[in-house]
Amino acid sequence: MPANNFEYYLLMPYIVIGVGIVLSVVLEISTKKSKELLPWFSALLFFGTAIYSIFNVDQGLVLFSGMLEVGGKSAIFNTIFNFGAALIVLASIDFMKKYEADFGEYYILIQSSVLGMMIMASARDIFMIFMGLELMSICFYVLAGINRKKSSANEASLKYFLLGAFATGFIVYGIALIYGTTGSTSIQNLVENFVGYSSNILFVLGMILFFVGFSFKVAAVPFHMWVPDVYQGSATTVTGLMSTVGKAAAFSVFIIMLGAVVTYGAPNFFKSYFAVISALSMVVGSVIAISQDNLKRMLAYSSVSHAGYMIIGLAAGNKYSIAGIIFYLAAYAFMNIGAFSVISVIEGKDDSRTGIKSYAGLQSKSPFLAAMISLFMFALAGIPPLAGFFGKYYVFFGAIQANLTWLAIVGVLSSVISVYFYIRVVVYAYFKNSEEDFEIESSVGTYAAIIISAAFILILGFFPDMLLGIITSAIK
Repeated sequence: MPANNFEYYLLMPYIVIGVGIVLSVVLEISTKKSKELLPWFSALLFFGTAIYSIFNVDQGLVLFSGMLEVGGKSAIFNTIFNFGAALIVLASIDFMKKYEADFGEYYILIQSSVLGMMIMASARDIFMIFMGLELMSICFYVLAGINRKKSSANEASLKYFLLGAFATGFIVYGIALIYGTTGSTSIQNLVENFVGYSSNILFVLGMILFFVGFSFKVAAVPFHMWVPDVYQGSATTVTGLMSTVGKAAAFSVFIIMLGAVVTYGAPNFFKSYFAVISALSMVVGSVIAISQDNLKRMLAYSSVSHAGYMIIGLAAGNKYSIAGIIFYLAAYAFMNIGAFSVISVIEGKDDSRTGIKSYAGLQSKSPFLAAMISLFMFALAGIPPLAGFFGKYYVFFGAIQANLTWLAIVGVLSSVISVYFYIRVVVYAYFKNSEEDFEIESSVGTYAAIIISAAFILILGFFPDMLLGIITSAIK
């Protein structure tokens, strides 16, 4: 295959999503049936791109004069983004009608946000990271308030926008200092000369500011204050999107910027920073989640603690821990999307039935949903042999290899605490009497998203080496 054709072949995921966005806009403005067509078109677009990407993991190439990397790690992240977005789209079909926000632009915004994530994960230049970040973030700000008639959605959107803009300020200031000290925005240049640049205090400060900005994006303590209100106020499916693939996109940037540590074994000058915010996130997220009665709010604090588990891998900074982070992100996407999909089915209009008491006696109303929410809670708690257990195991093992045993111990203790609030949901579903009478409406798309998520949690749990082998080969 000629070089140029081969480049187009590897660029196909980006081209397909870009063309898909244009076609979706045309559909939206040209036909009244766009509300029925766009969800299925988007789901097919995402599923197709995800499958295409996973088969090109072993093809690595840097294009556009060192600006964009295709194949390798970026292909794995593209698979996570697109597969996660496809499940969210399936779960949204009936939920957004119930939420009174079944607008065609909802799906166009999801497509655009995924394109931004793909650019972030593939970036080989800091400005490309920034472009992808802004594309993703602006879509998220709008998606959080997609139903402008709801005051809680408006509040979520405004809070997310204000704190997101604040975080972007840190990132831009960090980029300015990095460029000022290195004279380049090339990540390859940064990786190759990392040790030399690290002797300059302004470069280290620039990197820390850059990492602080992205710590907001992954909801790590103490930069997590926006998470509970935004997750609770946004549409449940939007919350599922932000908490999974949005978090994965931010972690992809951390991994890219620590390339010198991971690839060349350079000293990890930011180990202390990552270790502290990891420990704080695990403990604070798990402890505060115990007191939450709203399930979306509980999963918001759970998201904070899971960010802490993954940041352990950044503190360790070895190939095993980085592979563990990517595995964890894939597993977490299925666990959380599955959980939020179940919530979207139970949830009534005007944010009713999002409290944990609404799940009392769920087993008698819907044995299937009771079994599924239990599976997702067990997986999030890290109960073996489910995917969540192996995600934690890999990052903890990486931390021990990097002489961060104390951090792994904090992670284990935090996991023990988290078992309480996850199992609490299962107890309500099976061992409490129902306090509310309501009918559960069936939804083909949402049930499909739940079943697919559950299947992958089991597959990754029983055959973790299948995915870990692909990730490890991509990192090498």
